[in-house]
Amino acid sequence: MVEITETVLRDGHQSLIATRMRTRDMLPAAERLDAVGYRSIEAWGGATFDVCLRYLHEDPWERLRALKRKIRRTPIQMLLRGQNLVGYRHYADDIVDRFVRRAATEGVDIFRVFDALNDPRNMERALHAVRAAGGRAQGTICYTQSPVHTLDAFVQLGKTLAGMGAEELCIKDMGGFMPPSDAASLVRALVKEVGLPVVVHTHSSSGMSAMACMAAADAGATAVDSALSPFAGGTSQPPTESLVGAFRGGPHDPHLDLGQLAELSEYFQGVLAHYRPMLELRSLQTDPGILVHQVPGGMLSNLLSQLKEQDQLARLPDVLAEIPRVRADLGYPPLVTPTSQIVGAQAVVNVLVGARYRQVTREVSDYVRGLYGKPPGPIDAALRTQVLAGATAITGRPADLLSPEYERMLAEVRALVPAATEEEALSYAVFPTVYAAYRRAQDQGLTAEVLDAVAAGLLVALRRPPTAPVTAAAGTPAWARDGRARQMNAGRWVRENHARPGR
Repeated sequence: MVEITETVLRDGHQSLIATRMRTRDMLPAAERLDAVGYRSIEAWGGATFDVCLRYLHEDPWERLRALKRKIRRTPIQMLLRGQNLVGYRHYADDIVDRFVRRAATEGVDIFRVFDALNDPRNMERALHAVRAAGGRAQGTICYTQSPVHTLDAFVQLGKTLAGMGAEELCIKDMGGFMPPSDAASLVRALVKEVGLPVVVHTHSSSGMSAMACMAAADAGATAVDSALSPFAGGTSQPPTESLVGAFRGGPHDPHLDLGQLAELSEYFQGVLAHYRPMLELRSLQTDPGILVHQVPGGMLSNLLSQLKEQDQLARLPDVLAEIPRVRADLGYPPLVTPTSQIVGAQAVVNVLVGARYRQVTREVSDYVRGLYGKPPGPIDAALRTQVLAGATAITGRPADLLSPEYERMLAEVRALVPAATEEEALSYAVFPTVYAAYRRAQDQGLTAEVLDAVAAGLLVALRRPPTAPVTAAAGTPAWARDGRARQMNAGRWVRENHARPGR
């Protein structure tokens, strides 16, 4: 039997609607999800923490507590970026320890721990913290293809993670370009050489995900990830119903009820209808081009946004051609947060400036200096010399350079919120500026409900048929008129208010 991890509450909507599903849309389905018989339900971590605070004006900790109250039988799973936690930089060990312990206390059962460079030193502290907190530690191998990413290298990483306390392994194919042959050989080798359960996570981007999952099951995988069909396909995971149907009656049958899944899919179809304005057609399309450039869907969205800001969308083919070259120069890092953004941003700069590395981003400079960890392969010698300028790169674990942070962060957040709890201090520690803005908005009454009402009013106004000139009603607040004007003239407003230097 192969088990199923359901991702509709995390990666499913992160992949298709930029992580915008609200807690209130999750809770009505939570008990029914719990009754299905999944191996686990991925519901937290990744981008959800940032988006809750930054865009949804929700407390991510309260989301976790609310889901745990309804999901009692099925383990709740989260995605943890190793020493980066749910952020984009390394945090001190005391923050890692406290964050993991608090997450376990509030409801996380399985922690999928990964590092963008597959540097085990950046996962070790988190794995130890998970075990200490009583959670299940899932060590992750970020799958990618390059001259340095061999089967032997992946197996050695699996052995290292097992030695650090991982109780199971995950093969994370974030780009969705792992062929069935690689899925089978990698699972088979890990099961044989490491001896831990192996879970396979992939995306449907290239169209091979369901085939890869079936090959992985044949090779001995314990579980595969999937998403209920309204939030499946494209840059998301393969559909849960389809995989369950494909496995049904065979040796890998997960014994899940297709009727229950159909009812849940009907519910989430209604949820998707609410968020449909955020759904980009490109996110749902199969893109075999990823087999060449290896650019995951989320990274592609970021590239499109950067090029739109510069009125340079026509240069996308040039950027996609430059990305593999930048990646090779940087030692072939897997393209996953944050290295996907690091490589992508530098590729955009190289193309738009018209000369490679005439301008080096701060993130690439930090990467070359060793602040993100050990690259999988050697960095281009010329780029290394240019960036280091005679200095010595860091060769140790980057987090060893960080002093304990928690007490300082607690003092800072209590200057804003005198009675701040540990979870509030941790939210501030991970995203200080974002959390401060979130608290200010809460104090001013700008809750998620209020912001939703304003947004709904704007959408109604924008969708009104232009049969007659629209005039502001008497007493319409100035902020509402300004917001409507920005919505109706979005392109011009962005260009005027976010003009780039030199343009």
